[in-house]
Amino acid sequence: MRHDRTIPQHIYKVIIYVSCILLAILSIFPFYIMFINATRGTYEIQSNAISLVPSTFLVKNYKVFEGKSFNAFTGFLNSAIISTGTTVLSIYFSALTAYALVAYNWKLRQAFFTFIIAVMMVPAQLTSIGFYQMMYRLEWTNNHLPLIIPAIAAPMTVFYMRQYLLGTLSIDIVNSGRIDGAGEFHIFNRIIVPIMKPALATQAIFTFVNSWNNYFMPSILLTDKTKYTMPIMVSQLRGDIYKTEYGSIYLGLSLTVLPLFIVYFALSKYIIAGVALGGVKE
Repeated sequence: MRHDRTIPQHIYKVIIYVSCILLAILSIFPFYIMFINATRGTYEIQSNAISLVPSTFLVKNYKVFEGKSFNAFTGFLNSAIISTGTTVLSIYFSALTAYALVAYNWKLRQAFFTFIIAVMMVPAQLTSIGFYQMMYRLEWTNNHLPLIIPAIAAPMTVFYMRQYLLGTLSIDIVNSGRIDGAGEFHIFNRIIVPIMKPALATQAIFTFVNSWNNYFMPSILLTDKTKYTMPIMVSQLRGDIYKTEYGSIYLGLSLTVLPLFIVYFALSKYIIAGVALGGVKE
């Protein structure tokens, strides 16, 4: 006699929900420990590595900042200026480039896209010396502009935007706008950008996070303490060879990641809505 070994639907759903809950806990747990350690003293962190209960050293850890080059307001402001400018330029011009690669049929289109793919293979560290020399000759060191303007050229973002448009954009929408007398930039800004909103939101999260956490280039270009970003300030919380205030380091890290949570929760709804958003299908 044969038995049906198919898992019942309700049990299957329970397994899925339990798995998602466990994965969510595993993802949130490191951040929770970081926030808890921000309230603990150095001795507590060194003697007991993990604690789930907040301690009473939060104010003391914050006062450690006074003896360091850590200024939370200045770091937030500088990081916000750089990350916001980088995100806006990268997202808009990458979407514009991707639109040109999909909506227009020009002779060197494929060669241009191949060149973009090739640029993706070049690590940023390889060009850092030449980039610094050029910024030094332009007297743009200790300036936020060299960290913002190069974001116009973002090959990885262009690649993602192009792949998204290939699956969602119908050329009939563009032709309809042209028939109605709309200009090319008007079509892009009023028709294409709303269609690309899920892709824009997704890449905005990645770009903002990468820019906010960027330590390599700011540490090379910025030597003025008033221009420091949050990652640079956190790196300087390390004490001398005799003592390191781990509680203040965790507090600095906690302050650094807070804006990233805000950006993610503000834009995540557009990513979820992207499943139902697309162009006109024939």
